[in-house]
Amino acid sequence: MQSATKSTKKIATAALLSALAIIFGYIEFLIPISVAAPGIKLGVANIVIVIALYKLGWKWALPVNVVRVLLSALLFGSVFSALYSLAGAILSFIVMTLLKKTNLFSIVGVSMAGGVAHNVGQLIVACLAMETTNVLYYYPVLLVSGLATGIGIGIIATLVLNKFKTKPIKQD
Repeated sequence: MQSATKSTKKIATAALLSALAIIFGYIEFLIPISVAAPGIKLGVANIVIVIALYKLGWKWALPVNVVRVLLSALLFGSVFSALYSLAGAILSFIVMTLLKKTNLFSIVGVSMAGGVAHNVGQLIVACLAMETTNVLYYYPVLLVSGLATGIGIGIIATLVLNKFKTKPIKQD
């Protein structure tokens, strides 16, 4: 019985995190950022993904991530934005999951690597879709933006996760 309750809580938490990630994605959609390279975003929805990875584990965080990308693309994007976002999200998630498992990196370090991997995933799709490697000229700008946003997301996720540790949720 206790495992059923634990599973129900994880399902509810994953659903809430998915909804929160979609809301963050929508807020970011409303505030366009025009910078040096196309596709650069703050990625605030990724705060939720990092929190899910550390709070629920990869098996629960992966569906949160996929649901966020697919529903956000359906609601605010297109098929192309779904492809770019999904490629970035999956590569980023794999990198973050592997680095987290090593226990060698902080949450900020894992998030930073995820930010860079997300941009690499999107560049790979861009090269394939456009059938050219010319888009790789954006890599230096995307590297810096991935590092910067990854650090910011990691710091915020760390602060939130630390609040979970100091204020435990009451168990029934």
